[in-house]
Amino acid sequence: MTAEMTTDHFDIVVIGAGASGLGFANWYRELHPAAKLIVLEASGEPGGYCKTIARDGFVWDYSGHFFHFKDPSIEQWLRDRMPGQPIKTVVKRALIRYAGLDIDFPFQKNIHQLPRDEFLECLVDLYFRPKADEPPASFAEMLYRRLGTAITEKFLRPYNEKLYAIDLDKLDVDAMGRFFPQADIGDIIANMRPKPPGATDGAYNATFTYPQGGAIQYIHALLADLPPGTVACDEPVVSIDLGAREVVTPHRRLGFGKIVSSAPLPALARMAGVVHDASLFSSNQVLVFNLGFDRKGAKNVHWMYFADRDVCFYRVGWYDNIFDTDRMSLYVEIGAPHGATFDVDAMRARVMDDLVREGIVDGHQLVAHHHVVLDPAYVHITKASLEETERVRDGLALAGVHSVGRYGGWTYCSIEDNLIETRALARTI
Repeated sequence: MTAEMTTDHFDIVVIGAGASGLGFANWYRELHPAAKLIVLEASGEPGGYCKTIARDGFVWDYSGHFFHFKDPSIEQWLRDRMPGQPIKTVVKRALIRYAGLDIDFPFQKNIHQLPRDEFLECLVDLYFRPKADEPPASFAEMLYRRLGTAITEKFLRPYNEKLYAIDLDKLDVDAMGRFFPQADIGDIIANMRPKPPGATDGAYNATFTYPQGGAIQYIHALLADLPPGTVACDEPVVSIDLGAREVVTPHRRLGFGKIVSSAPLPALARMAGVVHDASLFSSNQVLVFNLGFDRKGAKNVHWMYFADRDVCFYRVGWYDNIFDTDRMSLYVEIGAPHGATFDVDAMRARVMDDLVREGIVDGHQLVAHHHVVLDPAYVHITKASLEETERVRDGLALAGVHSVGRYGGWTYCSIEDNLIETRALARTI
């Protein structure tokens, strides 16, 4: 950066060309077509974590970006911008591998599928679960109070601690919000009846859609109506001068009327020089292996969850069972604390060993692979992080800087939630 750098002025500067940033750019341009708007992206291509890798005939995302639309208008808006792209709607089949058995997801609604002694243990613990006058103080305490000791310790606690890479006693009661599959005794008992044909598990993602070309097709849809030059890649934001109302990149200064950012909230606060307690913003990271094999494997399954702490991964997904292709195509996810380092080759070898041990790989030959580390992946929502997030976001908003998306809001949400959030913001600023 030099003193001779010129300053361009924009009505709106968007930081981040993922689904949130591109969604806002579209919604705002529809309402204000004459506005001067730019999207700044630090990496060499748009999409954020919503990227797709095509290799040796396999199509993989950075991780399992399956779309669960609640708002038909959002889904139709995207489909209208994807002409000719086949999109499959799939009724999800999710299983839990437990002590060599495959239990339907969610665990708490399907304890009747356990061996008789364990089923009775779960049922008795559920009925006599601990009660207290005060509300639960943590996510873990909520699980014990709501579902009892056996259900919590057989699956919910070990699985979620593998996923989040943190003690659940440290997470807020509502750390997973609407994404946690709730169940009371009535739900659990009612679920013991045989399910009618075509019944789903009732979860928020009981059905999902997936484009044949991978999740990147949704990013292409979000780019379709944006004028050339709207997105500037390889242009990270170095700092934000709130007083001068300028965004500084390595290449130029950009004056702004307002900023909409999907950058992680603590990173945005640092860029803007806003005082914040960085120690309150913790998260995990996820190492994702995409694996392609020479022939088909298990059929009629899309996800499988693993609570066993001796198994290195917490979830496996099958791409090939979405489009009925003839070679097994998996994504495998491993949770770890922020800052942990990986010996990728050693971890891939361990993944393969565990896949063989679990019977998912049975004489298959690995013919293609890819890996990516998502950091941050899942944020740790605590009472303190909720308070600090609200304080920092409110302060930034007063300065005309709006922090959006999963990481901008330091929350747990879906891509559709991000699009709904940015559409509402575009209507109000």
